[in-house]
Order: sequence, then structure tokens, then C-alpha cells
Amino acid sequence: MSDGERRLAAIMFTDMVGYTALSQKSEAFAIQLLEMHRSLVRSFFPKHNGREVKTVGDAFLVEFASALEAVRCAFDIQQSMHEMNLGRSPEKQIQLRIGVHVGDVIHKENDVYGDAVNVASRIEPISAPGGLCISRQVYEHVRNKFEFPLVSLGSKVLKNVDEPVEVFKGIMPWEQSSAEQEATFPSNRIAILPFASFSSDPDDAYFADGVTDEIISAVAGISGLNVISRTSVVGYKGTTKKVQEIGKELKVGSILEGTFKKAGNRIRVTTQLIEVAGDRHLWAQNYDRNLDDVFEVQSDVAKQVADALRVKILLPEMNRVEKKPTDSTMAYTYYLKGRHLWNKRGIDEVKLAGGYFERSTQEDPGFSLGYVGQADCCLVLRDNWGIDLDANLEKGKAMAAKALELDPGLAEAHATRGSMLCQEYDFKQAEIEYRKALELKPSYASAHQWYAQLLISQSKWDQALKHIEKAVELDPLSPIIGLNHAFFYYFKRDYQSAAELLTRVIELDPLFVASHVALAMAYGQMKMFEEMRIECDKYVELLKNSFPLVRTGADGLIATLEDDQPSLERILGELGPRYLEAGLGAIDVAAGYFHMGENDEGFAWLERSYSRKEAPLGYLKIDPFFDGIRADPRYRDLLSRLGLN
Repeated sequence: MSDGERRLAAIMFTDMVGYTALSQKSEAFAIQLLEMHRSLVRSFFPKHNGREVKTVGDAFLVEFASALEAVRCAFDIQQSMHEMNLGRSPEKQIQLRIGVHVGDVIHKENDVYGDAVNVASRIEPISAPGGLCISRQVYEHVRNKFEFPLVSLGSKVLKNVDEPVEVFKGIMPWEQSSAEQEATFPSNRIAILPFASFSSDPDDAYFADGVTDEIISAVAGISGLNVISRTSVVGYKGTTKKVQEIGKELKVGSILEGTFKKAGNRIRVTTQLIEVAGDRHLWAQNYDRNLDDVFEVQSDVAKQVADALRVKILLPEMNRVEKKPTDSTMAYTYYLKGRHLWNKRGIDEVKLAGGYFERSTQEDPGFSLGYVGQADCCLVLRDNWGIDLDANLEKGKAMAAKALELDPGLAEAHATRGSMLCQEYDFKQAEIEYRKALELKPSYASAHQWYAQLLISQSKWDQALKHIEKAVELDPLSPIIGLNHAFFYYFKRDYQSAAELLTRVIELDPLFVASHVALAMAYGQMKMFEEMRIECDKYVELLKNSFPLVRTGADGLIATLEDDQPSLERILGELGPRYLEAGLGAIDVAAGYFHMGENDEGFAWLERSYSRKEAPLGYLKIDPFFDGIRADPRYRDLLSRLGLN
């Protein structure tokens, strides 16, 4: 590697505990221990592809290309030291502290410099003797890939480091038993599992799902409770896993489960609230009611859960929990069918869902949730699939406005209106709507996610991270939230962290199209072109039946990231006005022309994107594909019109 080259690396600092004091007592013995320490520790570096940069007294500075290899090396070192110390008197033991951080480093004269080195050296002293501490950046790379627990110690102010750094402690194997006893989660963090349908008609399964969704929504409106979102619990439908296992996976202290049976106009709902740690029932109830009373059942469950967990429901929250959304059972049935389809997010399913939501408001014109459902369909068709941009924008705005006219306190309507406002680049008003939604329903994961996207587009990184991580906490198994978590790091140019998160999203849902193209972009930015092409092929395979030119569009992305100018020129010529058939927006074509150095043509396509109100244009300020035009007055003018300057 040439001098002055910058690259992403994991930096490990090790330091002997008490070496200075030992030297003052017996210098000869201290040197003997130091040499023994160096010999033992050095043997682990090559096993994990680590490069010893230098020693500073009793400390090692080691560089790794992989954060996971650095952490594994640290654990192996501490495991070896622990075993060696077991048969030694305290004065002959070798105790180490280890710190690991990942970030940019600069190579010069066989040494490394940069913030990553400074942060790693400041994290190391936080570690306990025989222990390991890592930064949040390292944690993002290794979590779910490492067999030992990593526990947050909170944000730490480090000397000569501008921003506080969240530090995680590695729980060593000999600490496992005590750590596992402590690994309980707050009782007010709750998962509501899909209610099992015991109805004879299989079509009633959607009603059981709908009852579950509405109970989740009602309980999520209670500010003292943290409720896991539907996306993360739906995978437990019909599960045989034990409560403790589910609690550990979702990091919850309480679980609500139940059954639903519908026969004609009668329903039976059974529920039980279970404390995960003690595997004991906190509350259980059976409801035998008419179908028209389903709303009373849902609101009573929410109140009973809060009471069992000793959480006080505020008066405005109580009013919302007890509010009956519609007097029409048929309207509610159509709404539940619509939500059942909308949750699938496919083009055909969302279109069908829109029809059911429309029928729900035809049955009851005062049913505000039905209008929110219609607006949500418009949002997905426009933002996710690029379909009928103008028509879906106008209808979505009208439906969200109608919902708020009927129910100004409906959190879902405020959040959806915020997203529709983002489609129009009215980011200031959108922020007001997102804040209102979260005030009304603090556990609404989608509102946290959408608000985070807005904050990312404005480079408000600290606030954005807070909200996207809250969304992940509330909906840990959601592919779309995982995707946007990854985009936080992508737009910060931490492509390795983005790729790690996107790999996890694909593990959750291999058919989630957006994750493949996002991972291809992250790989391309890291010059990992073989991996990039593999992800592009997966993306094309999933969309080839919906977009006839998707292969051409994917080849355009490959040519841009590989800097293949002749291929990119040919592809741009082929696409022309048919870019929509490739599943692209005008902004994607603009990025290609800018890469070719044809800025006039690029700005013409950006103006087309602006006139079409394409959602990705909201990320213009931070998108790496537009780094080359930041100094152009036309770029600054467009940024001003977007309200992002």
C-alpha cells in the first residue's frame, strides 16, 4: 500500500493493566512479563489476518481489514490470557484491556493515522481488565454474526473526539452465566403475536390478522408502552417457539398471545399476557361477543394490558383507545381485507387493497381509517413503484386530508400526510406532521422511519440515527426499515456498514427487491464489482416480468460504478424516453449523464425529475452520485427550490 492512501480499517488497541506500577516494584520481572505478553499476543494476529502496526511501550496497535476478524482476535486473546491466569498468583497474571474501532485511516511510512486510531485508543481504557470494548460502528458490523453478547455502555465523551461515541462491552465466556441472568428486558416492552384463527372458514384468517393489527395499534397508542410492530411479529404466526425464545429474539419483557374464532355474527377471542422472564401469566381473558362488539374487545385488551403492566393511560390516550372507528361491521371487514393485502406491498396486492379501502368508505363515509388506507396505497404505488405519479399524489393528499378532517387525532393520518408532503418536497410541513404522529403514537415505527428519512435528506445525522434506530427497535424484523437503516450509512459514505445491514435485510426477505439494488450500489462504491453484478442479476430476475428494460437499467448502474463510459453512453442512448420501462426515474438517467460529464443533459433530466416530483430527488444533497456537480450554480438553485440548502 502506497504512502498517504486512505482506506476503511478496523483498529485494535491492547494495553497491559498495571505495567507501570509493576515496573516500579521490579523492573526485571516487569520486562519478563512484557516479553511473555508480547509473544503470546503476537501469535494471534496472523490467525485473524491482523497486521501489527507498532508497539508503544506495553501497548499494541493492530490493523484489520474486517471488524469481525478484529473482534474475534480480541476475544481469542482474552480467552487465552484468562486460561493462563487461572493457575497464577495475582502478581504474576497478565491482564489486558482491548478497544476496537472501525473507520478511515491514512497509511504513511508503515504507520497508520486518523480518527479511527484516535477513537480506538480512547475506547481501550474504558474496557475492564480482561475485557473488550468496541464502538457503535464496530457493533453494526458484527452483531448477529458473533456468538458472544455485546452490551451497550451508552455514549461516552472521549478525549480529543468531537462527538460522543456509543461504546459496547463484550461479555466474555466466563461472564456468561451472570450476564444471561441480567439479560431481561423491561416488562413494558411488549410483543403482540398474531392471533390464531380457529374459524371453520379459512377466509376468516384475515379477520384474525386484522384483530391483531388493531390491538397492536391500540396498545401502541399508550405512551408508557413500547410495542413491537406488526412486521416483526407476523413471522411468528403459527410458531411453536417458546415464550422465552421469542422474548429473546424480539428483546421484549412481555408477550400477548391469543386466539380468534368467528361463527356467523358471533366471535370468541381469548387472550393472555405473559411475563417472559418468569414465564408466568399476568392476565388472561375470554370474550364471547357479537361481531359488532369487536372494537370493545380491542380497546378492553389494550386497557387490561396497560393495567397488568402498571402503566398509566393518559386521558387523551384513553379517549383514542375507547373511540370506535366505525359503526359499520361491513366497512371494518373491507378495511381489514385491505390492510391484509396492503401489508404484502406488491403492485397487484396494493391495487386490490385500494379497492377494499374504497368500499370501506362507501359503506361508512365517516370511516377515517379507510381514507388513510387509500392514501397509503397511493403512497406505495407512487414511491415504491413509480406508478401514475401525478394521479397518486393528488389522490393520496386528498385521502389523507379527508382522514384528518374526520379525526384530527389519528396518528396514522398525520404520518401518511407527512409522507405525501415529502412527495411534494414540502419538508418543513412534513416534519410537523411526523412530530405530531409520534406525539400521538410514540410506538409507531413507520413514523420514526419516515421522519428519519427526512432528517437524512437534510444531513441531520444525529437526529436521523436516533429515529431510525428507534424504528429498528420497534420493528426489528422489518425489511423496509432495515433498508432505510442501511441507507443512513450509505449516504454517510460508510458503505461497509450499509452492506452489512443490507445482507441482513436480504436474509430476512430474499425477495425484497430494493435491498438487492441497494446492496449492488454499496458493493459498487467499494469497488467490489463481482459482488455488485451478482446483486444486479438478482434484482433483474425479480423485476423482469414487471419492467421489460430492467436489464438495461441494471447494466447502466454497473457501467456507472465500473466507470465503463462506452457502455454507459450506449445504454443512455437505448433508454431515452423508455427509462420508465427499466424501473428507473429521471434522476437515475441524470446521474448517468453527469458521470459522462454531460452536465447540460444531466441537469435537463434533473429538471424532469423535479417536475415529476420524484421522491429520490429529496436525497440530492447527500447522494454520492451527484458529488461531481456540487459547485455548479444550477445544482445550488435546485437545492434551494427543494428547500434543502
